[in-house]
Amino acid sequence: MAHPKRKQSKTRTAKRRTHDKAIEPTLALCPNCGAWHVYHTVCECGYYRGQQAIAKKEAIS
Repeated sequence: MAHPKRKQSKTRTAKRRTHDKAIEPTLALCPNCGAWHVYHTVCECGYYRGQQAIAKKEAIS
């Protein structure tokens, strides 16, 4: 197995780990139904930026 030739400094290790954080998705409030959805995506009600993007079928109860 390969082994490191020199000890990696704390600064170099920290610089590498700066990109390991979990990014929280940006949420937006739907003006049609009032639900939260991921930004730049269609809401569950089928609306995107105030316009009907997907025709949703009504549930039979």
